[in-house]
This record gives sequence, structure tokens and C-alpha cells, in this order.
Amino acid sequence: MTSTLAPRPVDRAKPSRTGPVPRRRTRVLALPEARWAAAATAFFLLALPLQLTGAPAWAWGPLYALSYVTGGWEPGWEGLKALKERTLDVDLLMVVAALGAAAIGQVMDGALLIVIFATSGALEALATARTADSVRGLLDLAPATATRLAPDGREQTVPVDELALGDTVLVRPGERVGADGRVLDGASDVDQATITGEPLPVAKERGDEVFAGTLNGTGALRIRVERDASDSVIARIVRMVQEASETKAPTQLFIEKVEQRYSLGMVAATLAVFLVPLAFGAPFTESLLRAMTFMIVASPCAVVLATMPPLLSAIANAGRHGVLVKSAVVMERLGQTDAVALDKTGTLTEGSPRVTDVRPLAGSGLDEAGLLTLTAAAERPSEHPLARAVVEAARERGLDLPEADDFTSAPGVGVTAVVDGRTVAVGAPDRLLEHAATTAAELAAELEESGRTAVLVVVDGAPAGLLGIADRLRPDAAATVTALTTLTGTAPTLLTGDNPRAAARLAAEAGIDDVRAGLLPQDKLAAVQDMQSAGRKVLVVGDGVNDAPALAAAHTGVAMGRAGSDLALETADAVIVRDELAAVPATVALSRRARRLVVQNLVIAGVCIAGLVIWDLAGNLPLPLGVAGHEGSTVLVGLNGLRLLRETAWRRAAAEGSG
Repeated sequence: MTSTLAPRPVDRAKPSRTGPVPRRRTRVLALPEARWAAAATAFFLLALPLQLTGAPAWAWGPLYALSYVTGGWEPGWEGLKALKERTLDVDLLMVVAALGAAAIGQVMDGALLIVIFATSGALEALATARTADSVRGLLDLAPATATRLAPDGREQTVPVDELALGDTVLVRPGERVGADGRVLDGASDVDQATITGEPLPVAKERGDEVFAGTLNGTGALRIRVERDASDSVIARIVRMVQEASETKAPTQLFIEKVEQRYSLGMVAATLAVFLVPLAFGAPFTESLLRAMTFMIVASPCAVVLATMPPLLSAIANAGRHGVLVKSAVVMERLGQTDAVALDKTGTLTEGSPRVTDVRPLAGSGLDEAGLLTLTAAAERPSEHPLARAVVEAARERGLDLPEADDFTSAPGVGVTAVVDGRTVAVGAPDRLLEHAATTAAELAAELEESGRTAVLVVVDGAPAGLLGIADRLRPDAAATVTALTTLTGTAPTLLTGDNPRAAARLAAEAGIDDVRAGLLPQDKLAAVQDMQSAGRKVLVVGDGVNDAPALAAAHTGVAMGRAGSDLALETADAVIVRDELAAVPATVALSRRARRLVVQNLVIAGVCIAGLVIWDLAGNLPLPLGVAGHEGSTVLVGLNGLRLLRETAWRRAAAEGSG
């Protein structure tokens, strides 16, 4: 079987898609929340310098008013609708607190509060929209059209959604498979990393199953369609990500868990402070002033700022060190992790095959350098990933490669070339060896048993040696596993679609005992759900499309950024931009430091609020002094939270994360 098929008469029903598919990505300003937040911020930034430089109030007052309106009308309206449903929304309370601050002359403080809340809402809307974009874009992995073979042998280019069960499609070299099915004829190597996460292409021949969206290698395949387009593995991944995202428990910051009771209590207390003295004959103005002072000193501004600065500072510090944490909620949740699930290919490993063993056979007359030179010279014209790994290994050793003549490639078998007058064949041992019971076969079995891919080299018809090829563990993988074990109290679990032998070898090198191999995306999702149903808060680290459902369902999902798929990057809660695996435990440790600072700040804010409230109720707290005390406590907790911006905070977290 050659690597291409003879051309046939073609009946083009529709033009095929050419070129890369444009990624559907929501623009920031396409979101109304982002436009209102941008307007509020712009008006605030125009008003602030005018006020600070002593400009008259008529110059900056209207600008602040516009900031209040543009940034506050939407949360205010949503809060009023929530009130209609007998729910007190904290956003409405923030709008009321901002208006209260403006009523007593603290116009700038109220506007700043409005801007903070508007920006937070815009970021949340953007994250939601981008995730939806990426889920929709996953369908672009499968081609829009496929080449269907009619019973008379003619070719028709048709949309993939018109393919029916039992149809026969032709997949040429370099094309993506258009439908889930089974090979009827042909042989090739298919890159199915998007589905299984396997780092190396898989040999496919008659009777083997193939998946839509996977990339065909150098051979041509005739495939019988066995699944509808709506039921393909790619389509099921889309549904799993959507379902996992929708059923994932809503996340809240710690302070938001008590905001309803606090808000209701504060409103009720403010009304009581105003109405009770009034009922006993106190002057209206005095009662109103006391109630206003109470509302200001008891407002949750300091409590909110007690929570946000540590988390936002931790986010900024992590960002400087190559970790994108998408929200304050995510930063808080990272510190709650008590179980970790790691993908293998591209996460625990580098994601590219490397030559690990060079084994010349006795009697071949070759040493390691000679065997590698002949193999690399023969493989150099090939585009196969294994061939690239062999050539790279030869270059790393500084070997001079002679030119190869008469190069031929047989998909699923290997390559043949003439190097320095010697005929060199390189390929799979079970395809090139005529007799299984040989020294070469025993050595191939030994390499494969240890989790490596065995490549046989035959020179002038006689086996000359074997190469072992495997994906290489990241240099910091073992240290990261140890650090995560120390932080969570349990060793990480390895979830991979790769074969069990390769997974076991890598897991042993990294120090992982719990290995689950041969998993499809739905299996990874089920494994994470099982862990979480047992009460664990699971952190999933992955990089591929096949990891996306598990990332979406996990308590927290982290994607490796360098080679991560768009879907994984958008679905994950955090992204390791620099691809440094050791940043994962460091970020978890930084999150825990942020949570400790949040608790400190809540204690400080609570003591200050309680002291001011008692003073107002039991004595006569002057309004300016109440505002000063309230603002002072806010500044204090804010500065305390900003401590996590320092470089030493990351170094300490990294040290804690390294065990």
C-alpha cells in the first residue's frame, strides 16, 4: 500500500474549507458590562485629578455623577429586581453605601467603590463569554467537509453533518478525519493527541477505530462512518464541558457567604437607630445624623476591602511570575485544594518524544554513535515525530549525518533509504522482523515493557540495533509532585490517555503511585467527579482538549500555557503561562498566605467597625470622626493586604511550595 491513492473522478458538491478557521472570540467592548465599566472608570479618572488640584466643584462634580450613573445603574437595577424577589443584593448595598458616602461629602470614595464593583462585574462577564467562545470553537477541530466515496467509486466533497452511518470517506495524507469510524483500507499514523493525549501518532490499519478531528499522517485511509456527527467524540467533549461548567457549584468569596445576613442586619439596625430615638421624642435631624453615621461606620466597605486586596495582590504577584489567575474567587479556591490530579503528556512531561536508549546488537559492527548516525540519516527526510526525535538526538551528540538516497516511506511500517551504500530500514519491530524469537525481538519487548516505543534498525537485511523513544519527564516534575503531596497531605493522581506501561514508567520517575491510564475525556471527567463526590477539593492540571471536561468540573482547574489548547486555556481557572510546573505548588502556597491575610484583615475590620458602632450607639460619635475611623480602618486593611505584592511573598510561597 503506497502513501497515496490513485486519483479518481471528482464531483465537487461544495467547496471545501481552506486555510485556518478563524477563532470566534468575543471582544471586550462587545459586552455591555465592559462598556459601562470603562465609562465609569474614564469619568472617575477625569474627575480625580481635577479634585486633587483644587478645581471648583462644578468642574469635577458632574464627572463623578456620571461615574456613579454609568457604573452603578446596572447593579442598582439588578439589586432592585432582587428586592422584588425578597433578596438583598450586596451590589445594591454597595450602591447605597456609595450614595451615602456622597451624601456626607465623600464623593470620591463612593465613586471609587462604584468603579471597583463595575470592573469586577465586567471581568466576570468577559470570563464567561470567552469560555463559551472556546467551547464553540472546539467544533472547528473537525473539518467542515469530508470526501465521501460513492458506490461507483466517484468522490464527493460534502459537509460532515451530511455523512450517514455506513458511508465510506477518504482521508488523504495531512487531512483531518471527518467522522468517527473504522478503517476499511489503507495504513497510516494518526495523531490523536486531541482525544487521548498520547504524545506519539498511533499506527492505524484495517479494522482500527479513528476519531473525528484527529490528524492523518502520511498514508491514505478509507473509513466507514460509525457515528453521527452529533455523537462524535469531539461533540461529546463539547457537551461534557458545557454540562460540567453548568453543574459546577457556584463559587463565592468567604465574605460573600455571610453578606446576606450582614446586609439585612445592617439595614435593619440603621432603621432602628433612626426610628427608635425618633419614637422617644429625639429631634429628627439628630436621629437622621446618628443613623447616617451608623450606616457609614457599619457599612461593609472595610470588610470588602479586607478580603479583596490580599487576593488581588496575590493575583498580581503570581502574574509577574508567569501564572494567570482569572479571579479572586479562583485565588481563594486554590488554597482549599486537598487533592491533585495531573495529566501526563504536556503537563508532567515535555510533550515531545526523545530518544532514551540506543542499543546496537552484537555482531552488527556498530557502536551507539554509528547506529544513531545511520538511523538519523535514513530518517532525516521523514516528517514523522519519531523521525524528528531521532534526528534531534543525533544533532545533540554532534554527529555528522551523510546524505540518504532512494528514500521511501511505508505508512505504519517505517522508512527505507540507502546511506553510504548500505540499505537501512527503520520501523516497528513487529513489521520488520520475520521471526519473533530473536535477540532483537527480546530487546524490543524489554524496551516496550519499560514504557518506551521500540524502533528497529535493519542494515543490509540484518537487524543492527534498536532505539528506545519516550516522552521525557519535566525536570521539575518530581519536585512538584513532592511539594503538592506536602501541601495537600496526599500524593497526586495521574490521569492519562496514554498506554499503561508508558504511564507507569513516568509515574514511577515522578513519584506517583495512583496511575489511571488509557482514559478518554469522559473517563477523566468521571475520575475527577468520583474524587469530589468523596468530599475532596480537586485541583486538576492539564493542557489538552481531552483535559477540558475535567478542568471544567474540578474544584480548580489549571492549564499549562505554552502548548495548551484554546479550550483548556479558556476552561481552566488559572494558566501557567511560562509552562513551569513548579509554579503550581507555589501558587497554591501563595493562595494560602492570602487566605491567612484575609482572616487578619477581617479581624481588624471587625474590631474597628464594632468599636465605632458601640461609640455611635452608646455615646455621640461625630460624623467626621466616624468617617475618619471608617476610612482609616479601610486604609489599614488595604495596606496589610498589599504586603503580598512584594517579591519576598512569592519567594516564601515558592519555598513553602517546595516542601
